[in-house]
Amino acid sequence: MAKSIVSLPILCLLLLLSFNSGGLLKLANGQDKTWCVAKPSSNDSALASNINFACSQLGTLGLSCNMIQQAGICYYPNTLINHASVVMNYYYQALGRQVWNCDFGGSALITISDPSYGICQYGWEI
Repeated sequence: MAKSIVSLPILCLLLLLSFNSGGLLKLANGQDKTWCVAKPSSNDSALASNINFACSQLGTLGLSCNMIQQAGICYYPNTLINHASVVMNYYYQALGRQVWNCDFGGSALITISDPSYGICQYGWEI
């Protein structure tokens, strides 16, 4: 019984130490660059809602989702999951890569693998 009581504070301490002062997840290998993408299991309704939400919020910051429009650099592949991942990540990056800004109702996940492809680069400097 005492062993589990002692391990709880240690677990809490480890959890707190896993975040740096900016709230970013600090990985064991020192990597702190992360991206937010749509979960592959997300349905089309959730993806469309995520696009609408992220783009409306980005608009309040003076930012645009033009990159997923037909002439945009991230238009292809023209799929909901691709467009959602692009703007969800843009939102996540714009708000400082806080873990809670990559939830989207449970339809998002944080990755340490750069999802950029071709001319569509996910590492926007905000």
